[in-house]
Amino acid sequence: MKVIKRDGKIVEYEREKIKTAIHKANVEVSEPEKATEQEIHSIITYIESLGKKRILVEDIQDIIELKLMELGHYELAKKYIVYRYTRTLVRKQTSTDSSILGMIKKTNQEVVLDGQNKIVSSMQRDLIAGEVSKDLTKRILLPEKIVRAMEDGVLHFLNSEYYVQPIFHSSLIDIEDMLENGTVIQGKKIESPKSFQVACTVLTQIVTSVSSSSYGGVCLPLSLGKYLRKSMEKIEKEKRPLSDYKKELISGVQTLIYQMNTSMNTSGKIPYVTLILENNEGEYQKENLEIMEELLKQKAKGMLDENGNLIEPEYPKIVYVLDKSNCLHGGKHDDLTKLSFSCNEITYLSKENMEKAYGKVTYPIWKGLLLKPSSIKGRFHQGMVSLNLPQIAILADGVEETFYSLLRERVELCLEALLCRHYALLGTYSDMSPILWKYGAISRLKSGEMIDSLLKNDVSNLSLCYVGLQEVNILMKKDLSVSILEFLKETCEKWSIDNHIEITLYGMNDSYFVEIDREKFGKIKGVTDRNTYTNIDQTKPLYESVESYNKMVQLSSGGMDLTWDFDHVKELIQENKLIYWNVRKEK
Repeated sequence: MKVIKRDGKIVEYEREKIKTAIHKANVEVSEPEKATEQEIHSIITYIESLGKKRILVEDIQDIIELKLMELGHYELAKKYIVYRYTRTLVRKQTSTDSSILGMIKKTNQEVVLDGQNKIVSSMQRDLIAGEVSKDLTKRILLPEKIVRAMEDGVLHFLNSEYYVQPIFHSSLIDIEDMLENGTVIQGKKIESPKSFQVACTVLTQIVTSVSSSSYGGVCLPLSLGKYLRKSMEKIEKEKRPLSDYKKELISGVQTLIYQMNTSMNTSGKIPYVTLILENNEGEYQKENLEIMEELLKQKAKGMLDENGNLIEPEYPKIVYVLDKSNCLHGGKHDDLTKLSFSCNEITYLSKENMEKAYGKVTYPIWKGLLLKPSSIKGRFHQGMVSLNLPQIAILADGVEETFYSLLRERVELCLEALLCRHYALLGTYSDMSPILWKYGAISRLKSGEMIDSLLKNDVSNLSLCYVGLQEVNILMKKDLSVSILEFLKETCEKWSIDNHIEITLYGMNDSYFVEIDREKFGKIKGVTDRNTYTNIDQTKPLYESVESYNKMVQLSSGGMDLTWDFDHVKELIQENKLIYWNVRKEK
């Protein structure tokens, strides 16, 4: 018999541990209350007679308490319960301490990898605080059944280390308003820039400040044409050579890239910033296109690493918007699209196909996570909870009816976890993060005003993340992807109506569940014998996956992170088959 411990680890059953636990409780009671060796033996025999291949350690303890009371040892049962509770407190204290010490010594792989193996002293402070926060979240803040579900690999309450603070995941900030009407950073008034170079500097300062007030990414449209025009007007007024205009453009973009890759937020990390490159027809279209071209050139050219080697800078991430002028059909901006292929990583978003799929163009707020279409410019994402689909399929053992029965049960648990995130933000005052709530990134609330009105409309959303469609299809021996997504989308839409909160569906790859499932169920070919659960079979040629992938994008809010050769993506653009696609070149 195997025993499943609270942390998900599976160990050999040892009857001596049961004896030891009852003996320790025996010491605390008078002689008539003590359990005899024969009684202890009978309890152990009963547990072993159940014939279970696997048993939870909590179930063993429950049985011991019940049997002691059946034998009339009520005082002993009470002492055993106290002993059990004390051990729980000690274990939780020890696990947090060892986690922090492991992180300091770089043996805590979960935290080390989450920090991208770049743990420096400034980041270490945030990680230590994060481990303490995780402990508080699990012991005090979250309902016990949510914590148990996390430990059992049912769901993942992502970024639990930030749950103790009233902060959100990621945002699409209203940079246009902040630059036009000014903002405040660290109590200092920042007026509207008078040149392109200054606008680039202010933009990166805003990104760093916003990133310090959240734990995910910062997304914004790159529309600084107005300020490049101001620089040109200043150059003409001062009768300087036209070459100064080009220098201003190059140095401004260089400022953007260098500061985005060298600045550090209060967590000791480089802000995860995404720029949206879109050809918007308007007064500053010419200047905006020039900025987009220069950004793509400099990002592809790269910057020097610590060893003097040219590398493509990690930030900003780029979302490149395709329209009729640049979709490789002889449009006047096709050259800009061709230039985008020189980048190692980029996301393509088709304006036309997105309008067909969603009725209106919508933009990402974090990696592949799309927002619901809205005219509101400053928006944010409250947080997410992911659902382990392969584990449901393993337990269903190929029976579709059982799969959907378990799925219905588990999504309700996910809703409860999502609402925990929502309630944690309710009652937050604008003064908690002034740049977000008071100075334009999301809104311009008054001092002392609560953000509650921004939590229940088009300004923000929560996300249920599905993980492991590909593994489900392997386990169930049929493709259930569309069926599952239709069920989940319908569920999220019902939740949104019932709770007056926008709850969207999002597909993501996740490594959190694999190790838990491997320890519980052993190695299953094509499922638990890998490092990450995925949602689409990337071993198939790209052209075979386009239709199913686009269907997933339509049913959920965005796309999964894929790695394919750019030549195939060019074909998709020319054939107008893309909706939203994240692309990375093979390393």
